[in-house]
Amino acid sequence: MNVRDWELVGAPNARDLGGLPTTDGRRVRAGRLIRTPALGRLTEADLTVLGRLAPACVVDLRDDSETAVAPPNRLAGDPHLVRLPVLDPAHPAFTYLSAVLLGHDLDAYDELARQGAPAAMATVYRWFVTGEAARVGFARAVRLAADPANLPLLFHCSAGKDRTGWLAVVLLTALGVDEETVRADYLRHNELTVELREALLAAMLRQRPELDPETARAVLEVRPAYLDAGYDEVRRAHGSFDAYLVDGLGVTAEVRAALRRHLLD
Repeated sequence: MNVRDWELVGAPNARDLGGLPTTDGRRVRAGRLIRTPALGRLTEADLTVLGRLAPACVVDLRDDSETAVAPPNRLAGDPHLVRLPVLDPAHPAFTYLSAVLLGHDLDAYDELARQGAPAAMATVYRWFVTGEAARVGFARAVRLAADPANLPLLFHCSAGKDRTGWLAVVLLTALGVDEETVRADYLRHNELTVELREALLAAMLRQRPELDPETARAVLEVRPAYLDAGYDEVRRAHGSFDAYLVDGLGVTAEVRAALRRHLLD
């Protein structure tokens, strides 16, 4: 299936990472790495498309608290399912952002509310780099992607934008895709979800009319500043992205070679 000729109505920001160029003139192989949101709202037509994509492995980055309140994933075929929860439910930034999304009272989050939702989002992206659950989950996902038995590999979280976005950053960078191209793919979430985000915003404001729309938008969007926070934390903690791959995620030269062997044309 061609990299650009499919879409999932129930997962509008789903996309194949195939076709993205590397700095040495190669391209990510089409149909090997597929990023999506959670798959509980797929239509019957979507399932037909997913069946043609035929993922061998599905990596779910959500934890039990998220899957318990979400529609069960709809899957085609019999892919290997791997749960790699990348979340710290006790982290103040996560609890604050969850309260925003769920329409809970924000009075208990005075300091975080004062700093604003964009600052909380940036904190989460820094945690992606140094948080224990994040390092374990992303490291395992990279190793899965390096094994041809798991390809095509489909990976997702809830909205398919933050944890999914950072894992895409990790995989694409390990494959040799330059930062500008990686950033452009990351930001595509916004253009692909305009109608969905407006519908979600309207629903959130109906539930809590006093909610600041800009607070909600900061949580529903991806922004360059969020990605910058992740990159800044990589430099602070490891010095470079290559060092982060090796020291933070345990991506050995052998794993990186396998990624390039199986995922690049």
